[in-house]
Amino acid sequence: MTPQLMPSELAAWARALPAGVVPVVLDVREAWELQTASVQPDGFTLLHMPMREIPARLAELHTTPGVDHPIACLCHHGVRSQQVATFLTQHGFSEVVNLRGGIAAWSQQVDPSVPSY
Repeated sequence: MTPQLMPSELAAWARALPAGVVPVVLDVREAWELQTASVQPDGFTLLHMPMREIPARLAELHTTPGVDHPIACLCHHGVRSQQVATFLTQHGFSEVVNLRGGIAAWSQQVDPSVPSY
């Protein structure tokens, strides 16, 4: 099972990584969802790649950020991101977590200025 983090735990997780390692938040929502509500990178790099594109872009993820790079998957409520996190783990990625509750939880726990939808 892929490790789960609440959005409120992301900053602590990132601080616990080795010095100089900046995690990637992989937002797997559709473009219209990103336009509706998005997070601002703060201690992480934000990468948008809709869930349906992940298999076709797997080689891209293998090189940037890389299979050993910490990745936190994000979606609306945490279901799609869990599926992507599991898929990535099955394809050799070793540092993958799911942001449980997705951007809806992010809005409640981290940044209330992020709109709910």
